[in-house]
Amino acid sequence: MDDFKLNVDLLRKRVPNLTVAARSVGLRPATVSNLCTGKIPVARAEVRTLVRLASLASCKLDDLIIQKGGETMIETGIKVLDLFAPLVKGGKTGLVARAGMGQQVMLAELFFRLKKQGFRTLFLADGRKSSIADAIAEAEFYSSSTDEIFDYIEASQPAEVILGVDRSIFLSDKFYRLEEQLNESGLKNVTFAVIDISGEAVDEDLPYGPLETLWEFDMELAAKHAYPAVNPLTSISTMVEELNLDNSHMEVQQHARKVIRRSKELAFVVEQRGITSLSESDTTIYERGKKLAAFLTQPLFVAEEFSGKAGKSVPLSNTLENVKAIMEGKADNLTVEKLEYIGELTV
Repeated sequence: MDDFKLNVDLLRKRVPNLTVAARSVGLRPATVSNLCTGKIPVARAEVRTLVRLASLASCKLDDLIIQKGGETMIETGIKVLDLFAPLVKGGKTGLVARAGMGQQVMLAELFFRLKKQGFRTLFLADGRKSSIADAIAEAEFYSSSTDEIFDYIEASQPAEVILGVDRSIFLSDKFYRLEEQLNESGLKNVTFAVIDISGEAVDEDLPYGPLETLWEFDMELAAKHAYPAVNPLTSISTMVEELNLDNSHMEVQQHARKVIRRSKELAFVVEQRGITSLSESDTTIYERGKKLAAFLTQPLFVAEEFSGKAGKSVPLSNTLENVKAIMEGKADNLTVEKLEYIGELTV
């Protein structure tokens, strides 16, 4: 079963409102979400859960559970994304954040970076242009019409396309018709980035339905101006397990999550009792976790005018090496401040 996964496309197509549907058959939306993103492998899922999902999709288990393979990662050069929740080429990525946490800037940054890789950048959204100004700043084409978007995608062939979609459209019949048009025309080179302009998705258990990748923004990081404010503990992707990536990717990712999580736990102890109350080993984890969090901040190209910092791009291989070096203590002599808003680490 390790070589199998859920047929997310089938679920998305046949069960549009998966949150409500999941509850109606006694399934927790969080469980369904974790199965769809691969956080919970199919091999660890209860048989009755899979049977209920198959029933919702009106399909056989053989149709619901399919073999892995064919997916590829789009390397963005953004450390926190590439390490913890890689972008899936041809998949759907959801950005979950309250208003003002940087999700529109992140989408603009994604457009900026992928244009350099030859992608065409489009945005599909209703509403006033002024309300999505940051999101469409780097989009070469914007429309509220799915027909216009489809025509533009068709005319852009054979180029890869990154299509930003507002949640209000993504969850509508309008978007399902666009998907059908793309599938019927054999256009498979579209990667979707779904953004919730209203900020309401953050309160939903399954904000967009099944996704390949979820980028969850963190209020604490945003309040501290630690951008990109993407939570490394809750942002997830199917990619790390399904791709034949560097063998150390999963190992580094899991170790880094463990260190960051434990460091955040210890922060409460330090706040109440002081750092001298920690053991030597806990002090080490606490300090390295803070340094990891600082290293995951990164100057964005589209924000240079406002931040006063030149944008940085870091290859995934270097991110893995640098994160591993921090966890091994090779940056123990550096302060947290020295690790904030840098690109690569020199140790």
